[in-house]
Amino acid sequence: MNALHNLGKYLFALPFAVFGVLHLMNANAMAGLAYGQAWLVYLTGACLIAAAASMLLGKYDKLASTLLGIMMLVFVFAIHLKPAMAGDMGQLLKDTMLAGGAWIYAKYVATDNSVIG
Repeated sequence: MNALHNLGKYLFALPFAVFGVLHLMNANAMAGLAYGQAWLVYLTGACLIAAAASMLLGKYDKLASTLLGIMMLVFVFAIHLKPAMAGDMGQLLKDTMLAGGAWIYAKYVATDNSVIG
C-alpha cells in the first residue's frame, strides 16, 4: 500500500508539468483567458513547471505546493467564476480540487520544511 501512496506523488505532480509545457506551447491561443496577455500564460506555464519539478525533486516542495494551491484558487476567482455563473462549472471545480490537493500535499506529503515549517 505504501508503494501506491508513493505513486500518488508522481500522479499529482506530473500533470502540472504537462500543463506547464502546454501553456508555453499555446500561449497565444490561451491569452484570451489571461486578459489578452500572453506573458501571463508564459508566467503561469513556468510556475506550473517549477512547482512540478519542486514536488518531484522534493526540494522546497512544501512552499511550491502551497503557492500552487494559491495560484489555483486565484484562477478560480479570476478566470473560472464568470463561466461558472453561466453554467460551465467544470474548470472551476477542477481548479478548486487542485488547490485543495496541493494544500493536502503540502501538509501530508511534502518533506522540505526549510522555508515554511
